Amino acid sequence: MGATGTQGFRGTEAHPWPYLAHPQQYTKERRTYLRSYGESEARDRRATTAQIKKGGKELTMALQVIRYEQAGSAAWGVHRNGRILPLDGSWQTTGSFFTEGGPAAAAAASGDGVIALADVHLLSPVTPDRDYICQATNYASHLREIGRDPKDQVNNVIFHKASSCLSGSNDDVIKPRHVKLLDYEVELGLVVATPVNGPIDPTPQSLHKWIGGLVVTNDISAREIQVSHEQFCKAKSYRTFGPTGPFLVLPEPRELERWGDLVLTLSVNGKERQCAPASDMIFDPVATLSELSRIRDLRPGDLIATGTPSGVAIKVPSAAVMFVAKFMSPAARYKAFLKGQLKNPAYLKEGDLIECGIASPDGSIDLGRQRTLVRAE
Repeated sequence: MGATGTQGFRGTEAHPWPYLAHPQQYTKERRTYLRSYGESEARDRRATTAQIKKGGKELTMALQVIRYEQAGSAAWGVHRNGRILPLDGSWQTTGSFFTEGGPAAAAAASGDGVIALADVHLLSPVTPDRDYICQATNYASHLREIGRDPKDQVNNVIFHKASSCLSGSNDDVIKPRHVKLLDYEVELGLVVATPVNGPIDPTPQSLHKWIGGLVVTNDISAREIQVSHEQFCKAKSYRTFGPTGPFLVLPEPRELERWGDLVLTLSVNGKERQCAPASDMIFDPVATLSELSRIRDLRPGDLIATGTPSGVAIKVPSAAVMFVAKFMSPAARYKAFLKGQLKNPAYLKEGDLIECGIASPDGSIDLGRQRTLVRAE
């Protein structure tokens, strides 16, 4: 990000994972999900380590790779204990990182980091030369909040964002002048490592053959464009509408099998908006990869964003309003929608701070935490 942005994790006063630090503040369902980790196990994820202790045992953390700016060029490194251990490779893209020995180099890297994470400009670990594939309405909680029954979701809704929307995990989100209803969606991103050139039938145990990385991505959305134009791509593809990272986590096969344990969280100005386990997905990574393989090729470096849980800003009108809307012209219907949504204070405004992250409750798989400011165009 430029000089106006927030780099690394500086300036974070509140605990970056408040639902771990203060589980009593959250709902019974969340406390049940997280209770075994308790307040005593809360840790500041601004300084993650290669190993963490829980119950007297050491848990090995999934490997965290970052892409950052160094002397005007992109560089790759391994993140350890809040510091960066640079890698010697000169991979120009995420795809080449996977196909030209990047994971092996990261796994073999030894020693302590020499660069403070807070002192560098973090770049998206997913480069924009590949496809940004998305799933819509893929969390049961999100369907319920928009007035739909998850049992009725029989189709895996797939769309694309322009990959030019990708930005670093601490870069500003630029709010276009004409956009009034700016929304957020924290999502678990799957990064393809191996080409898919035809139908495949992955299993939970074989998913690692094709998916090599996990990332946090925030599917920023201009809701009035989405509704009035009746499409996802245009509303979600503005530049900076895809903050991604900070880490490209390279999970071991058994770690990847635990994708459902990961918890997605997002807050705006310190107030939690989203918190849910990835297991709330309707079409899981195995099913989605299988379906995509029957439609199209996938290349190393492609990003698959797997949908968002409940807690987004957009609100569904009442049943009565929706019934009346059926008899309106498209223009009148959109005007009524806009009028109602403009009364909703949850939409993003200039100066808002969005923080989001994904991790397993025991901390062994930690995709890192984003801090992005909303800035007017």
